[in-house]
Amino acid sequence: MRNLLLGICLGGLVHAQAQMKVSSWVTDPAQQVFFTRQTGKAAGDKGSVTIKVDPSRPYQTIDGYGWALTGGSAQHIIHMSAPARAALLKDLFSTEGNHIGGSYLRISIGASDLNDHVFSYDDLPEGQTDTALAHFDLGPDKQDVIPVLKEVLAVYPSLKILGSPWSAPAWMKDNHDTRGGSLKREYYGVYARYFVKYIKAMAKQGIRIDAITIQNEPLHPGNNPSMYMPAKDEADFVKGFLGPAFKRAGIKTKIIVYDHNCDKPEYPISILDDPEARRFVDGSAFHLYGGTIDALSKVHDAYPTKNLYFTEQWVGGPGDFAKDIPEHIEKLIIGASRNWSRNVIEWNLAADPDYKPHTDRGGCDRCLGAVTIDGDKVTHNPAYYIVAHAAKFVRPGSARIGSDATGTDAGSLPNVAFRTPAGKTVLIVLNTGTTAQTFAIKGAGGQSLQTLGAGAVATYVW
Repeated sequence: MRNLLLGICLGGLVHAQAQMKVSSWVTDPAQQVFFTRQTGKAAGDKGSVTIKVDPSRPYQTIDGYGWALTGGSAQHIIHMSAPARAALLKDLFSTEGNHIGGSYLRISIGASDLNDHVFSYDDLPEGQTDTALAHFDLGPDKQDVIPVLKEVLAVYPSLKILGSPWSAPAWMKDNHDTRGGSLKREYYGVYARYFVKYIKAMAKQGIRIDAITIQNEPLHPGNNPSMYMPAKDEADFVKGFLGPAFKRAGIKTKIIVYDHNCDKPEYPISILDDPEARRFVDGSAFHLYGGTIDALSKVHDAYPTKNLYFTEQWVGGPGDFAKDIPEHIEKLIIGASRNWSRNVIEWNLAADPDYKPHTDRGGCDRCLGAVTIDGDKVTHNPAYYIVAHAAKFVRPGSARIGSDATGTDAGSLPNVAFRTPAGKTVLIVLNTGTTAQTFAIKGAGGQSLQTLGAGAVATYVW
């Protein structure tokens, strides 16, 4: 009898402790709520869905979440007053208070199509060449990108930075133009040394380049700048020139292949099929202007020891909070993460109210920044909140863990979960249904009842 009573008491104690204390931050465009901490309790009944979070099922490690710091973004930021710029960068890259904690940036090697003009780091008059790279210089980036990066690193020193070129210098290309064309075979070795010089030059500025992709959107030669590089050429460049050049120079920067849409997973797989190229490759990068996000898992399944990255997705101006936030959360923050991506990068960080600057002959004229900068005035756009829902709490070094929704309406609550280095569990949930959903979160410490409006997203932390 004594043991039975003890069991009943202990059972009552366990039941009393079964409700987890969960903090939540919600974005609900229909209610004009944007990444706001919630203090009330869930309303309604238990609901028909349970999301079970399972820390015993770890997946990939997370490198971070952030944006592309284009030359145009940096130009707007550097022209702000010092106090306004400091406040913006703290908001974007600190985790203190309500700041959102961006932890990863993509930058262009030379100009992207969101610069005010096209340049490389070794531009020459037509007809001249510089195989010794004697004229190599970081040029315009010393006026804005590099100073802004230094200020970001002062806020968050562990920032990871990915560099991507839009084009090789025009004199290295078969069409001698910044737009389109291909890298001439005779300059493969020179271009490999161009990457080495870039990484070393940035290091001298105190900026560590964690990774590079070989060519932004290698199958889309229509931007200005841009360059066409099919998979076989990229494989030849990696195995015969770039990989060996990095090895000789002692460069530890990761080499990432592809950097284009999810409709061509065979591109990175074909490079990884080449054992000589594969030994130099850290992983593959994707955008989602074509194909479906599960293409990342196809590459993972073929080469599970190689990493996956999500490096670009735009929000078109003027932006639509009710459409853009759920779409990007579902496909990228949840979708890319559940398909093995170590990061998510939104395109781009900042533009002005007219979506400027951009280049001519193919520069994006409707790319909406995560923030719009008009002098010292800053407006938050969808990509600010999209990144915030992951970046603030899913810190670098976190691991994705198992999370599964079960029940009648489980399909309308896509989700992803993480375990942080600090021992916290983070669950991101989107309600894709047309009505509010009440559901149970079940974790190792018990469960918690939550309600989420139609089209809303929440980050839960415990």
